[in-house]
This record gives sequence, C-alpha cells and structure tokens, in this order.
Amino acid sequence: MTRAFNFNAGPAAIPLEVLKQAQEQFVDYQNAGMSIMEMSHRSKLYEAVNNESQALLRELFGVPENYDVLLLQGGASTQFAMLPLNLLSPGKPGAYVMTGAWADKALKEAKLVGETVIAASTESDKFMRMPALSEIEVPSNASYLHLTSNETIGGTQFQEFPDTGDVPLIADMSSDILSRPIDVSKFGVIYAGAQKNLGPSGVTVVIIRKDLAENSPKTIPSMFRYSTHAKSGSLYNTPPSFSVYMVNLVLQWIKDKGGVAQLEQYNRDKTKLIYDAIDQSSGFYIGCAQPQSRSLMNITFRIQNEELESLFVKESEKEGFVGLKGHRDVGGLRASTYNAVPLESCQALQQFMIDFQKRNG
Repeated sequence: MTRAFNFNAGPAAIPLEVLKQAQEQFVDYQNAGMSIMEMSHRSKLYEAVNNESQALLRELFGVPENYDVLLLQGGASTQFAMLPLNLLSPGKPGAYVMTGAWADKALKEAKLVGETVIAASTESDKFMRMPALSEIEVPSNASYLHLTSNETIGGTQFQEFPDTGDVPLIADMSSDILSRPIDVSKFGVIYAGAQKNLGPSGVTVVIIRKDLAENSPKTIPSMFRYSTHAKSGSLYNTPPSFSVYMVNLVLQWIKDKGGVAQLEQYNRDKTKLIYDAIDQSSGFYIGCAQPQSRSLMNITFRIQNEELESLFVKESEKEGFVGLKGHRDVGGLRASTYNAVPLESCQALQQFMIDFQKRNG
C-alpha cells in the first residue's frame, strides 16, 4: 500500500507505527478475547489505559501536580461554551484575544453566557499575525484571558504567551498541543481537540488547575462541570474508549521519539523546507502569515492567481498529496505539518513546489 502525503488540517495524520500497533491489537486487546472497543469502561484493562494516558500527558507536557488532566468529549467547540459556564463570573468579564476564526467562535459562545471584552485584535491585519504581548490589555477584574495558541486557517501561532498575573490564562491548543514545550504553570486551563496532534477525533483534553475545576457552579448541568469529571477521573460517563486508547499510543510514540523538545526540532526542520520553498520562489509563492507569527503546524500560502492555485491542487493530488487546498473561508493553499507528518512528506512537497514553479513560473 502506498501512503498518501497527508497534509490534512484535521482529522489529520496519525503515526504509521501507531496505526500498525492498533491494527495488531484491534480484534484482541491484551488477550482479553475482545477489542478494547467492546470492553466495559469500568474494567481494569480500560481503566489502566485511561490512567496511563493521563499520566503520560503529565509526563510529556510537564503538567504540575496541582492540575487535573481530563479526557472529555465534544471537541474544542464544546469547550468554547463549557469554559464560560464554569469560569465566567457576574461583573467579571471574560477577556478574549481575537486572532481569527477559532478565537471568534470561542468569543461568540462566551457572549451567550455572560459579559466579554476583547483584549486585543489583529483583524485590521486580516488576522495574518498574532498580537505582540504589549498589545494585549487584560482588565484587572477579568474572569480570565482566553487565546488561541495556533490559528489553523490563517497559519499563525503565538511564539510566546502573556503573563496575566492573577487572571487565569486560558488557551485553546487544539492545533499545536505537544508540538513544543511550554510552561503549563502559566495557564489556568489548556484544552485541545485530539484530532490534529493527539490522535483521532472523539477525545478532548482539558488540563485545568485544580482550584478552577473545584469551583464549578452547581447551577449548570453535571456533565458541563469540570468538577464532575475531575472527581471521577474522566470516567463519569462512558468515554470515547477507542479514541482514548489511540491517544495513549500516540503519547507513547511521542515518548519514544524523545519527547516534546525533540518533536519541536523535528517540526522546525519539516516546516523550514516548505517555508524555504515559499521564500526562495521570487514571489511565485506568497506566504500569508507575517513572518514573526508563522505557524509550525499550518503553512498558508498563495500563488499569483486562483487558476494556478487550482492547478496546483489538481496536480498535487495526482502525485499523492492530500489536503493542500486552503480553508473554504479564505481560499489559497495550506499544508498542515502536525507532529505525525513525516519529514519525507515535507521533502516531497518542497520538491513538488519547486517543480511546479519551474513549469508554471
């Protein structure tokens, strides 16, 4: 079987080694006589997978002891609402950094719950950059400051994070979690849908400081309280067990690769190939994101006209490339280079881009 050069934005590439391991264990997990999909989430075998996944995430991401690691459902989109339901207090607005489509979706959900304020925005630059830390103004009475660490549509990424003092810093890291080391203790909450860097869709990781989890209002439904899931170890109701198992395998793969710091260097080596093809094209390819905000996970670029862009997508698909068409809201081209995208795929894309320019420049 020939593997595609998978640059999908999400669901995205999963390490081949992980897929093969899951294939081997698919029908009979650890001699249980059944697939992990078939067994009770209260069984010792599944509880071990659940607990090990949380422990691995703590180890790889350096999560302090005063944080809970939760494995939930509903994607990051549910977190857009769950966060303000749990943390937005009357008279204390939720502050949001507006950096693109995903930040906007988070803000819209929070507005349904309570008072919000925009702490910074790069809309005037068409969201093609992240704001400088000096541009972010956090009200002293804010319930929290929310930001999106990596915008998949624009291809922008925060290179550093603000110090918010006593105001909890919240980050949607759906598209760059575990792609680089960060100081988790700077954040009150980090959340991420799994389907880009952690495994298949179905699981949402929430890393939350214990004092924030414990203060969930009793006025919201039990399923929407962080305290409910923290107390039950993410086993309050039936979890997406197969997806959690796959996340476990991906986390083991990251550990085997040398951890997050090693992956960061690997990611920089991969994306440099494609950014070099853009920057050295004498304007044939035009990078969308401003250089200081370029993402390690989503590379966005244009060609001089849409006809050539359509031809680029058509010819790339014939060569086995998948997912290079830009998001429908903005057009253009995009290569998503998440952790599981191998270096060889990026080398192949760089060569294709060079060849395409020679034939059409």
